[in-house]
Amino acid sequence: MMKTVISTSRAAASALGRGQQGLGWTIVVVALSLATWFEMLVVMGDMDEGPGTPLHDLPTYLTGWIVMLTAMMLPSELNYITAFAGMLKSRGSKPITQAQRMTCFIAGYGVAWVGYGLAAYLLDSAIRSFGLEFLAWNRMGPYWAGAVLIVAGAFQVSSLKNVCLTGCRSPFSFFARYWRGGNVGAVLMGARHGMVCVGCCWALMAVMFAVGVMSPAWMALLTLLMFAEKVLPNGQKLATPIAVFLVVTGMWIAISPDTLPLLKNPLLPSMSVSHVH
Repeated sequence: MMKTVISTSRAAASALGRGQQGLGWTIVVVALSLATWFEMLVVMGDMDEGPGTPLHDLPTYLTGWIVMLTAMMLPSELNYITAFAGMLKSRGSKPITQAQRMTCFIAGYGVAWVGYGLAAYLLDSAIRSFGLEFLAWNRMGPYWAGAVLIVAGAFQVSSLKNVCLTGCRSPFSFFARYWRGGNVGAVLMGARHGMVCVGCCWALMAVMFAVGVMSPAWMALLTLLMFAEKVLPNGQKLATPIAVFLVVTGMWIAISPDTLPLLKNPLLPSMSVSHVH
C-alpha cells in the first residue's frame, strides 16, 4: 500500500512540474487553487443540503461557480498552462507579455465553462418552474440522481470522451495546430481548449448537480478524478475504472441512498425545507 502511495505521489509531483519554464505558473496555479479551496471550505463548508440544493439568484450562483471552477478545474490544466508558458518563453516573450497572454488564455478557458454553468442554471430553473413533484427526494429523486451518475459513467467509455480526453492531454499538439498570436489569440485558444475540456468533463460536473452542488466532499472527489485522468501519466487508462465507480455509485444512490457515504439526505429533520430537483 505504501509503495502505491509513494509511486502515485511521485507521478503527481512529476506532472505538476514539467520543466522549469512553467514552474512559476505551476506555483501560481497551485496557490490560487488552494486559496479558492480554503475559501470554499470556510464559506461553503456547511452549505451542503444534499441533492436538490438550490442554485440561488444568478449573480450569487455565477460568483460561486467561478470560485468552484478555479478550485476544481485549474489543477487539471497544469499541463496546458506549463506548456503555454514554455512556448511563450521560447518565442522570446517578455515576462509582462507572458503574464498578459496567460491571463487571456485562462480567461478564454473560463468563458467555455461559464457557458456550461449558465446552461446548467437555466435547465435547473426550468425544472423547478414546472414544480415536478415526482422528482422530490422522497419519491423519484434518488432514481434520477442515480441515473445522472450512470449516464456519466457510460460517457466515460464513449468515443467522444476518448477524443476529448486525448485533446486535454496533448497541449503541444493543440498549440501546434491552433496557435494564434496576441492577447485576442490567447483568448481564442483558451476558449477552444475550454470547449474541448467541457466535452471531456461535462458529465463529471453534472454529477455535482445530482449529489449536491454545494458539497465540498464531492467537489474534492471529482477534482481528484479529473486531475488524475487529465494530468497523471497514463491517466487516460483511468477512464474505465472511473466509469465503473460512477455506475456502481449511481446504482447505490438509486437503491439505498441513505447508506452512501458523503451523500446528505435533503429530508433530514435538520433541514428546514425540502427541495425538488
